Amino acid sequence: MPYVQVPLLWYIRYKVAERILCRHPFNESKRAYVVPQRVEELMKCYWPGSADKAREELPPFKEIRACCIKQLEQMRPDHMRRLNPTPYKVSVSAKLYDFIHFLWLNEAPVGELE
Repeated sequence: MPYVQVPLLWYIRYKVAERILCRHPFNESKRAYVVPQRVEELMKCYWPGSADKAREELPPFKEIRACCIKQLEQMRPDHMRRLNPTPYKVSVSAKLYDFIHFLWLNEAPVGELE
């Protein structure tokens, strides 16, 4: 059962027992170091945008469904209850935090003072 789940940038390979700075996605003062006990790659290339990437075969529907059920069973019961569930906290890596805020600031409209 994960204590914290951290979305990371796909092109950076993280290792078990390698310290990672994690941040709240929107509150810059909330941050902590974590040391992962397990690193699981979630993104796989099924439809490459270019010909140079290796393409994986999409698993059968029953296998995808079994994987989803297994992951739901690993969730804490207080997050899964229907009445008053505990919020599921998500942190992001420092590099992903910087990337999100870079995109956010570049796309946000800039006001003009007169």
